[in-house]
Amino acid sequence: MRHYLDRLQESMVAKWNTAALSDYKGETFTFANFATEIARLHTIFRIEEVAHGDKVALAAKNSSRWAMAFLATTTYRAVAVPILCDFTPEAITNLTAHSDSVVLFTEPRIWDEMEVEKLPNLRVAINLEDYSILYLRDTTHRSEIEAQLATIPAVYPEEVKHDVVNYGCGSLDDLAIINYTSGTTSQPKGVMLTSGNISANIDFALDNIAVEDGDKIISMLPLAHMYGMAFEFIYPICGGGHVYFLGKTPTPTLLMQALADVKPYLLITVPLVIEKIFRGKIMPILGKPAMRVLTTLPGVDKLIYGKVRKQLLTTFGGNLRSIVLGGAALNPTIEKVMRKVKLPYTVGYGMTECAPLLSYSPWQSFKAGSCGRPVDGLAIRIDSEDPHKKVGEIQAKGPNVMVGYYKNEEATKAAFTEDGFLRTGDLGIMDKHNNIFIKGRSKCMILTANGQNIYPEEVEAVLNTMPHVAESLIVERNKHLVALVALTADDLALDEATITEALEQSRIEANLLLPSYSQITKIEVVREGFAHTPKHSIKRFLYK
Repeated sequence: MRHYLDRLQESMVAKWNTAALSDYKGETFTFANFATEIARLHTIFRIEEVAHGDKVALAAKNSSRWAMAFLATTTYRAVAVPILCDFTPEAITNLTAHSDSVVLFTEPRIWDEMEVEKLPNLRVAINLEDYSILYLRDTTHRSEIEAQLATIPAVYPEEVKHDVVNYGCGSLDDLAIINYTSGTTSQPKGVMLTSGNISANIDFALDNIAVEDGDKIISMLPLAHMYGMAFEFIYPICGGGHVYFLGKTPTPTLLMQALADVKPYLLITVPLVIEKIFRGKIMPILGKPAMRVLTTLPGVDKLIYGKVRKQLLTTFGGNLRSIVLGGAALNPTIEKVMRKVKLPYTVGYGMTECAPLLSYSPWQSFKAGSCGRPVDGLAIRIDSEDPHKKVGEIQAKGPNVMVGYYKNEEATKAAFTEDGFLRTGDLGIMDKHNNIFIKGRSKCMILTANGQNIYPEEVEAVLNTMPHVAESLIVERNKHLVALVALTADDLALDEATITEALEQSRIEANLLLPSYSQITKIEVVREGFAHTPKHSIKRFLYK
């Protein structure tokens, strides 16, 4: 396994005057700029006596400066603590304190609401908008910091690049990241990830989707989550690519414009984003009566789907080699159309505790409905008497798997089996070719009175294919299944009676496709839509 920081330094030296990071419609930084900013931040770290292994928190929106601050931290061999900027200032304060962070990168709007007296270990807070100092515990250091920074040029010239980019890597066993999965619990679960965990993911990504000269990618997922951090940032930058940070919620309109401007080689996102594009641009065309007839004719269907594919790839910028989806299940109806138009997509499976990847298959060999095969070096098993047919918990062991939870021995012990496998909490099966099929979360499973296991996600997948249903959530009430439904944008303006009648028809049609023990007895409309996590999955705990 090759250390990801070794790959980073190689790319920085090789691509010195090439663009590395851009804020979409904003600043661009070359690898030389990148190295210079790292040197400036290392200077502040030294003056503040930051040591190897000290914690450095980052709580701000995605940006080039966030990315540079993160790698300034890890190249210094300190431990990065990414915190979602969507958390409340109180939660950010609590996680910064819990992680024992001595440095905090954040934004003034967040810092102004934080309580510094609750941060006994904090020595300096740095504004991620321009790297200015927001707070110094020892104010006498300000003049020293200013004097030292004044000795660093605006950008280092190429002739000194080998001297500047000489960070060392440390051990693969070194703690590199503490990634908190939630900001609301009284007992935070900070996932401890080593340099080896990250390197295993980066090795796999570069082996499977090489980064070529001139390749660009759009970072739209939160950098404070491992999915976005690992594959929209660390992987392409270690391969010498150019990362554009969207910095905003990826609405279909904004994303379409960004794709046209950036022309990425790879699109990494969650299924909801792709589903919105298909529902808005593709499904209305294929749903026309004439199209429904034409796509049943042999030969004609291939011509139509071929044109749709060409139009989609052009819409995506024209340079797309692959689409990788993860973080939630893909709508079966949308996936069926994606297969017909031969879109180069695949669905992976991961979790923070695996930094994040567990399974993936290239789109050429991807099996529909699955989430790929176990990644190289990772042992995955199904805790079941018959893993091919009977659902069981997915468990994993290998170089991707975390050390444990920071300052939480009880949670760490509960997360692993006696023989060292990580309990993912996800339920699934694995076919004879090692393709993994996720059925749901163990904590979401509903056990009926007669012993039948109901996986809400499977019922939702069927209901989500029905007209008028944008998203759904199955809950159990008085031993009956009730579907909470968010409407499609076109249906929000319809009157209550029309919607009620239409959804009742959808319920009847869905039940025809479901087993008798999984029948939906009622549908309720959530007109304001569901609350989502940063990965765009529904916050199930809010709904009963």
